Amino acid sequence: MALFALTFSFFLLMDPLGNVPIFIALLKDVSIKRQKIIILRELIIALLIIIAFVFFGEGLLNLLHVSPMTIQIAGGLILFIIALKMIFPPPKQEFTLKKNEEPFLVPMAIPLVAGPSVLAAVMIYSRQLEGVGLLIGSLVIAWVVSAIILLSATQLKKVLGSKGISACERLMGLILILIAVE
Repeated sequence: MALFALTFSFFLLMDPLGNVPIFIALLKDVSIKRQKIIILRELIIALLIIIAFVFFGEGLLNLLHVSPMTIQIAGGLILFIIALKMIFPPPKQEFTLKKNEEPFLVPMAIPLVAGPSVLAAVMIYSRQLEGVGLLIGSLVIAWVVSAIILLSATQLKKVLGSKGISACERLMGLILILIAVE
């Protein structure tokens, strides 16, 4: 699989455009400077979890006696469901934190960036590829692009608006359905 295709798949699964409104809602009471620190911290945690899953995920699943075919079927179903939700989003949920509380690990790092679909894809692709260089390279590139988008979430929402972000997310969902069926 080519670097671009793999990177694009991970970018779609990380869904930074779909996460923009959620990140903004979660951090609405935090200064812009602190928002960027929190987002970067959560993104780094997510990347570390994903990379750990590259190296240790298969061993964990072997320990649980999960077959490769089960991973492929479950991963494809998860991708398909995520893609359907991107195209036909459920009613908006309100995300709130207690006063003076900031998110840590959940929900920003996991499941919004390093969600089950990303981890399932890591398992599927790690079985299809020889070595981890291409896999980690594509993950890092997708992560960097996602980080740029999420670190500029406030500005992006001002430029695209809620409808623009929603349209981009639905288009990404359609592409993800094609990847899931493949």
